[in-house]
Amino acid sequence: MSLTIIPFAEGEAHLDWLGLCAALQAGHDLPRAEIADTFLYRGKDTLLNRSAWIDGMGIAVKCATIFPGNPDKGDPMINGAVNLYDDANGTLTALVDFHLVTKWKTAGDSLYAATRLARPDSENILIVGAGTVGRSLWQAYSAAFPKARFTVWNRTRANAETMAAECGGMAVADDLETAVRAADIVTSATMSTDPLIKGDWFQPGQHIDLIGAYRPDMREVDDEALRRARVFVDSYDTTVGHIGEIRIPLETGAITRDHLVADYYEPETFHRRSEDEITLFKNGGGAHLDLMTSRYILDAWRAAG
Repeated sequence: MSLTIIPFAEGEAHLDWLGLCAALQAGHDLPRAEIADTFLYRGKDTLLNRSAWIDGMGIAVKCATIFPGNPDKGDPMINGAVNLYDDANGTLTALVDFHLVTKWKTAGDSLYAATRLARPDSENILIVGAGTVGRSLWQAYSAAFPKARFTVWNRTRANAETMAAECGGMAVADDLETAVRAADIVTSATMSTDPLIKGDWFQPGQHIDLIGAYRPDMREVDDEALRRARVFVDSYDTTVGHIGEIRIPLETGAITRDHLVADYYEPETFHRRSEDEITLFKNGGGAHLDLMTSRYILDAWRAAG
């Protein structure tokens, strides 16, 4: 079979958020993924390789270069591609645009969790952070919660106003506490290192979705938020020892390991138990989710013919 190359716009035209959720569910029915990350550095420049192998699905290697000085020269800071290899014979079968996989993996990961943890009648969705991921979250959540009303909060209000105008005229919040208290779902994608969302603000029945923190020193919520909620992660392997949102409160004793209820490989417990409990999901990403998402993108491409 010849090599398939899938660019961003052409590939995205065939995708569906709920279809991706189904693909993520099917992917977690297969054996647990083997994953590994490698990094190479030259000063401030980075080459990142994230690899995953799922028996029965295949292999993905997500390669990315991060050159912080590029924007000053008019070039993108992040470039890359996802290489998909056949599970049976290891041949390279597809090259998928890096940004396409990242967009759909990141927002789709959170959406899949919300379909299992948020109340189905959720109507008020707060997006914290008006960046690229925030816009993707609006697209994703709109697919599963078509009657929802959206509000955006951002440290710089002008950026929130720009996003609101681009996303159908959603409301813009001035006060984060007030907005959190009024929401059924809070989905946060910020670069915060100090918690900006407080557990004291949470209301019964809410679902909290955390995307932004990806380094050991990053957090979006405080200890009380974790103590008040039933906490779920997409993968123990990519969150517990790696991301500050989970790692720091475990190290300080604010929570214990058994406070983490389940990851995606435990579907029997990965669900809401009652209308009034507070659920919290930490989106950690991971190369296995890149693999599942890339396979979904390739399958949709081939189906479109």
